[in-house]
Amino acid sequence: MTGLGAVFRPQLPPERLRAVVRLADTAGLEELWLWEDCFREGGISAAAAALAWSEQVRVGVGLLPVPLRNVAITAMEVATLDRLFPGRAIIGVGHGVQDWMGQVGARVESPVTLLREHLDALRALLRGERLTTDGRYVKLDDVALDWPPAGPVEILAGATGPRTLRLSGAAADGTILTASTAPDGVRRARQLIDEGRESAGRTEPHKVVVYLLTATGPDAAARLRAELTGEGVESVPDLGVAGDAGAVAKAVQRLAEAGADTVILQPTGDEPDPEAFVRFAAEEVRALVP
Repeated sequence: MTGLGAVFRPQLPPERLRAVVRLADTAGLEELWLWEDCFREGGISAAAAALAWSEQVRVGVGLLPVPLRNVAITAMEVATLDRLFPGRAIIGVGHGVQDWMGQVGARVESPVTLLREHLDALRALLRGERLTTDGRYVKLDDVALDWPPAGPVEILAGATGPRTLRLSGAAADGTILTASTAPDGVRRARQLIDEGRESAGRTEPHKVVVYLLTATGPDAAARLRAELTGEGVESVPDLGVAGDAGAVAKAVQRLAEAGADTVILQPTGDEPDPEAFVRFAAEEVRALVP
């Protein structure tokens, strides 16, 4: 079965999150994803609140920009979430938007090198290992978590370019693709991810999560077109979907056939009713997605 979820976009104020989380939980939404976009809402703090306000829905953070945090802090926070809410937190990391990283003095010369070092150290610490490493960016001296996760924790990586996609295949447990990824882009991403997996000798499953820009309601087509134009991707074919549950389910299925394991419906930034959007995803679209 194709996984299905929705995004709580950080254009909404944090105080809106509780109502959306409660609705997602009662409506049976599988995954509710949060973003740590500069300079809006903190990913870990929002995820902790969302998990505490719910009982069943899994909460994804897609993604935590690694230049903003020491890997030991990332490991401590992820381990704490997993021990408090076993199996319900989904964590993605990435090298972040470079302009934003520059604004806060965290931009590095080689974002891919930093992401690789962060992924390697983070996954080792979450496995309960004691780690000493002296990389270009990640330096740890005899570090281990006192409270590691009780079981395996998957770490996903956000990726767009070929180098980062290969890196994700080699060093992460899954990959997050942006809403600017059409079905053909998912196929190309899968190829590059698999190249990375092969180079690292990895044979375990690798989860691919894809955001799908989605608009529904009487003005759906206009809102979708405006957002695609604002992002400069209006000319990309098969990007985003506007329409009823049937139209959205078909778009989800096209991404699944291209290689997506989970599709997360991403509302437009001007979505007028975030709660209704979550209900639409959980109740109407889910029923039509095999």
